[in-house]
Amino acid sequence: MATGVLSRYLDPDVLSAVADRHFEPRGLVIGSLAGAHKSPLSGFAVEFAGHREYAPGDDPKHIDWRVYFNRDKLVVKQYELETNFVCHLLLDISASMRYGEGRQQKLLYAAQMATTLGYSIVRQSDKVSLATFDTHVRDRIAPSNSMDQIARIAQYLEDIATARHWWTADSRHLDEVGKSRAERTELAACLTELAQRMGRREIVVVFSDFFADLGQIESAIQRLRYNKHEVVLIQVLHHDELNFPFDQMTKFVGLEIFEEELAQPDDLRRAYLQALNRFTTQLEELAQRNVCERVLVDTSRPLVDVFADYLNRRSRLRRMR
Repeated sequence: MATGVLSRYLDPDVLSAVADRHFEPRGLVIGSLAGAHKSPLSGFAVEFAGHREYAPGDDPKHIDWRVYFNRDKLVVKQYELETNFVCHLLLDISASMRYGEGRQQKLLYAAQMATTLGYSIVRQSDKVSLATFDTHVRDRIAPSNSMDQIARIAQYLEDIATARHWWTADSRHLDEVGKSRAERTELAACLTELAQRMGRREIVVVFSDFFADLGQIESAIQRLRYNKHEVVLIQVLHHDELNFPFDQMTKFVGLEIFEEELAQPDDLRRAYLQALNRFTTQLEELAQRNVCERVLVDTSRPLVDVFADYLNRRSRLRRMR
């Protein structure tokens, strides 16, 4: 792989800033190897968790004799196993994610976040996978904890970016996308399909603007939560979408539905910001109802600051549990 491909998705300054931080699961996880995270499965290793009544066939070496002498009752010590976790990175590659230019483009920013998070997870010897979707699930890289996985993710993103002109400001291409109504967001259906391919008690991180039907999204998230997955919603929005800074007559072109509107921004700003606030509030309430984590990301912020703040917040929340 060319070094330039990897450097597009991994910034050395970001990696250096988060080198001493870890991405820890907030709940119990199930993995395939002994590792560093709590498992819901009880066993006889690592950390004391409690007692249960002795049953014929239990190894006598695990009997707590102190309890027996004090209470005249046979109980067995139980311990919490520790395990590696699996984290699934789900990246929305629909047309609306291509808003913005340079490193502030939503899709490039989200791709960099996903790759950087994947690197942090693999560095902990945990497993990471990547899936991309728009109208349907496009591709999926199976979970691995090999550092080669990050190279595979970066190369896959670069290959599909080149084929679809992701990183070019080609307005003609975007117009063609809109006119054909291709590459729209079918987020809920894709999440439901991907949920069927996952195990249980894993971590699912979704990178999207979530511009879709929230009722359908909630149903899909409930499917993930039913399988005991920890769900993180990374809502990636451009600064323009958050602040509507336009001040001259502007032609607005839909990226997923071909509609054009020539308008004076002053006539739209108040209604737009109110609608956006309602939408983001509803998404936050959805996350809270389903015990998910939602993170709002403004692509004008340096990625190093976003990552450091996020990992610090996760660490604080985990210590408070």
